[in-house]
Amino acid sequence: MEQILGFLVATVDLIYTGRLAEGDLRVAMLDAMGLGGYTAWLLMIFQGAVGTGVMALVSRATGARDGDLARKGLVQGLLLGVATGLVVSVAMYFLLPVIISVFGLSGEAARQAHRYLGVLVWSAPLLGVMFAATNALRGSGDTRTPFFAMVLVNVVNIGFSWLFVFGPEGVGGMGVAGLALGSVLGWAAGALAMVVFLLVRKEKDVEETFLSLRGCRLEPERDVLDRIVKVGLPQAFEMGGMWAIQAVMVRSISNLPQDGTLGAHMIAIRVESMSFLPGFAIGSAGAALVGQYLGAGNPEMAMKAARLCWRYAAIFMGLLGMLFLAFPRELVGLIVPDGPDSLLFQNLAGPLVFLCGMSQPFLATALVMKTTMRGAGATRLVMRYSFSCMLFYRVLVVPLGVTYFGMGLTGIWIVMFVDVGTQAFLFARLHFKGDWLKAKV
Repeated sequence: MEQILGFLVATVDLIYTGRLAEGDLRVAMLDAMGLGGYTAWLLMIFQGAVGTGVMALVSRATGARDGDLARKGLVQGLLLGVATGLVVSVAMYFLLPVIISVFGLSGEAARQAHRYLGVLVWSAPLLGVMFAATNALRGSGDTRTPFFAMVLVNVVNIGFSWLFVFGPEGVGGMGVAGLALGSVLGWAAGALAMVVFLLVRKEKDVEETFLSLRGCRLEPERDVLDRIVKVGLPQAFEMGGMWAIQAVMVRSISNLPQDGTLGAHMIAIRVESMSFLPGFAIGSAGAALVGQYLGAGNPEMAMKAARLCWRYAAIFMGLLGMLFLAFPRELVGLIVPDGPDSLLFQNLAGPLVFLCGMSQPFLATALVMKTTMRGAGATRLVMRYSFSCMLFYRVLVVPLGVTYFGMGLTGIWIVMFVDVGTQAFLFARLHFKGDWLKAKV
């Protein structure tokens, strides 16, 4: 449920964008939001890596009943998340023209992308707080509090985004910049709520879950930071490399001769998010359980937890995949309402949603296997195999296919489908070998 709410934050921006204009301007805005989605992912890479390191450390400490280490992991994760977020925000603000140029956007789409991202980049420190706090709580077994924080994020985002875009004169009329500002305020509300919760937590709760900021020293501790970075840094390299790989692929998409291809690509990803974000959440639950069982010295139960979550994710995502297969064009129509250009996006994105439906069992396997291995601390193993597949298919095959064989958007997605299937096979094999259970945190 929390991951569905995370999906809504970005999807609300996309839905509002589809109602801001029509014709060529809407095509340009949706292309800009396509780039916005990838850049938002870049904003989260380092903070997400910190969150993974925090979860691995806190879940191990929880399994070992080491409350002091769990609290230190929370505090150091918060400090590291804010620090990395500030660096990312400043760097990306000044690099925006380069990023937009690298992705191949120009004209009105480039102008809209700059307006949106110029505001959105300042959410990075807030995301640092959210990732560190929510992953620490999940690692300790508390998934309810992060869920309620995401409810608040969505309420604030939906309300303020609507106000800044469709509100009365003097407040509304901000366009895509208003959507970005609504998102920033939503993340600010969530981050503040998490900090307040951890500061006012009752003593009996601390005894149950170990986590609270009461009495904690907000200063760096080298040994704990090193342990978080040891787990998180390989993921940062993996995700950063994946983003660079995706940038190559997205540039290939944006250079296709037909207008609207980047917007259609992002619409299809947003539809698929209905499935893979909850699937990732199931994997995150498995990661927390794996860490706790390994901390308690029980690798057999860690393996069973990972396989149970694998089965749940495959069933859940497979059922949603059937929905994608049955109603691809209708799902695209929910984001892009009737208008002179709606048929364009349905024709472009509909086949992609259909492919999403076919890939769901394989995606569930790859997601859960990789996430549970990260929860065990085996982030280097995940990085090595994930990188290899994506480099081959998305950096080598896609550009060659577009340049020399006239591959279109659907062809690019077929290559992505093969990539996901290959990763599913490889990570399932690694899971059954069991070496990932021996990772050190």
